[in-house]
Amino acid sequence: MNEKQETIAQIQQKLKSGSFDTHWMERLRQDERKGVQKLLSQYDKKLAFIERQQQEYALITRYEKEWQAQGYRYIAGVDEVGRGPLAGPVTAGAVILPADTTFPGLTDSKKLSREKREAFYQEITEKAVAYHVVHIAAEHIDSMNIYQASIAAMEKAVQGLQVKADAVFVDALALSLPVQQLSLTKGDAKSASIAAASVLAKVERDYYMTTMASRYPEYGFDQHMGYGTKQHVEALKKYGATAEHRQSFAPVKACLR
Repeated sequence: MNEKQETIAQIQQKLKSGSFDTHWMERLRQDERKGVQKLLSQYDKKLAFIERQQQEYALITRYEKEWQAQGYRYIAGVDEVGRGPLAGPVTAGAVILPADTTFPGLTDSKKLSREKREAFYQEITEKAVAYHVVHIAAEHIDSMNIYQASIAAMEKAVQGLQVKADAVFVDALALSLPVQQLSLTKGDAKSASIAAASVLAKVERDYYMTTMASRYPEYGFDQHMGYGTKQHVEALKKYGATAEHRQSFAPVKACLR
């Protein structure tokens, strides 16, 4: 059977596996069958998408590469999620990504779908040199304020890494740690390390709030993750505050019985 006689299904499998050479591809592009041309169009779009993701990943690793060139080996990205909610912890993640591994498509956790966040979470935790996630509970947020609680969470996340970081990239803040730091505004969109940390923090905080939803089903924590939605505020007014609620936050304080 010559190459032009291959069935659409055979061609599809070959394109999927990548088991072909340039001569085969050149012959395929001369194949006028509509099904073949449709497969080629899909294949070309996939390649363009992959190339775009690789270019974007190169952009968000430029700071890591600059610092690695200066001799920094273990660069930890750190970020927090959950400053704004009325309930639940503020959560920080810290992670040291391997220099020889890429994570195309990785970006700020807020820009990723839940499915993509969870897929990246699995990949990051499997491949990271080290990672650590810390929750600061509502009662401690009330005692120290949300800003200080966020700082504390990030510092503890870095301190909990199994491998000591020799540099830390942080999103728009300065931490009280004896290590060289780079503070980047909107760092989760500029640094792969910070983006990875934001993914870890977001996924673990969402998991925590989903668990709390089974303990306090009236509040719908698995739907809004503790943020002040209409549903959440109405539940607060009806049922009062739980141990997960931040009593120093005005909407919660107004509902205390």
